[in-house]
Amino acid sequence: NGFITLDDLKKNTPTWVTPISVPFRGYRVWELPPNNQGIAALEMLRILETYDLRAMGHNSPAYLHHLIEAKKLAYADHDRLVGDADHLEMPAEQMLTDEFIAERRSRMNPTRAQERVDPGPLRTKSETIYLSVADAEGNMVSFINSIYDYFGSGIVVPGTGFALHNRGAGFTLTPGLPNTAAPGKRPFHTLIPGFVTRTVDGREEPYMSFGLMGGGVQAQGHVQFLLNHFVFGMDLQAAIDAPRFRHYDGLRVALEAPLGEAVRSALTSMGHVLIEQPPIAFGGAQAIVRLPKGYAAGSDPRKDGMAVGY
Repeated sequence: NGFITLDDLKKNTPTWVTPISVPFRGYRVWELPPNNQGIAALEMLRILETYDLRAMGHNSPAYLHHLIEAKKLAYADHDRLVGDADHLEMPAEQMLTDEFIAERRSRMNPTRAQERVDPGPLRTKSETIYLSVADAEGNMVSFINSIYDYFGSGIVVPGTGFALHNRGAGFTLTPGLPNTAAPGKRPFHTLIPGFVTRTVDGREEPYMSFGLMGGGVQAQGHVQFLLNHFVFGMDLQAAIDAPRFRHYDGLRVALEAPLGEAVRSALTSMGHVLIEQPPIAFGGAQAIVRLPKGYAAGSDPRKDGMAVGY
C-alpha cells in the first residue's frame, strides 16, 4: 500500500559510472560522479590549491577558516546542482573548470565567516560501512555501502535476511532542482569511496584507497585527511587521528575536543558559531597506501574497525 510498485523495482538497474578526478600535489584524487557528494571534495581541493596551507599551520584558526569557507561553497553547489546524473543542469566536469573554481574562490573571505543558506535541506544520517583492500598484485579496491537511516527502511525482505534501504529520503521537495523528488529519478546520496593514483614511468598506477563514513561529513573529511597526508606529511594513521572540524549549516561548526581554546576563540571572533558534537559525528576513516614494497594502512579510532595485513 505504498507509492513504490513491483514494476518500479523491476525497472531499476545498477549503472557503471566513470569516476571524476582532479590533480593534486603530483597525484590524482578520484571520486564518484553525481548523484553523490564526491564532486564537493574535489571542488574543495581545487578552491584551496592556490593557498599556502602549510604556512598557515595545521589546524590553525586561519587554516580551519579557509577549509570551512571552501566547504560552504562546495556544499552549496552540490545542494543546488547535484542529483541524478540524467537530470543535471550542469555537467559535473564543468564544476571543476578553472573558470568555475576561480569564481567560487573569489567569494572566499579570509577573515570573516560567511553565512550561507542551503537551497534544499538534505538529510545525511548514516548506517554505513567502509572497506579498503589491496592484494599482492597491486590491485586496490575502495568500497562503501549503506542502507541510510538506522537499519534503513526497517523492512527485511522475507526469506533473505537483508534490509531495504531508504535512500529516497535524500531527495528534496524544493522544486526545480536536479535532486527534486520525481518518478524514475535517483536521489542524492552521501556515499563516496575515495582513490588516489600517481604516474610512474608514464603509467597511472594506484597509490591510495581511502574512505570516511559519516553522512554529510564525508567530503569535508576526505579533504582534511588528504591535506594531512599530502600537505603536512602525516602517515596514514596520524592523518586519520588528527582532530577534525565538521561544518553543518550557516555559521555552525563543530570542533573535536583536542582543538584548544585559543583556536576556538579565534574562530568565534571571525563569526563562526561553535557547537558540540559527539566523536562519531566527525566520521570514521580507513585507508591503505601503496609503498615501494608492500602496503601501509590505518583505521579510525573514532569507530570500530582495524587495519590488518598478511
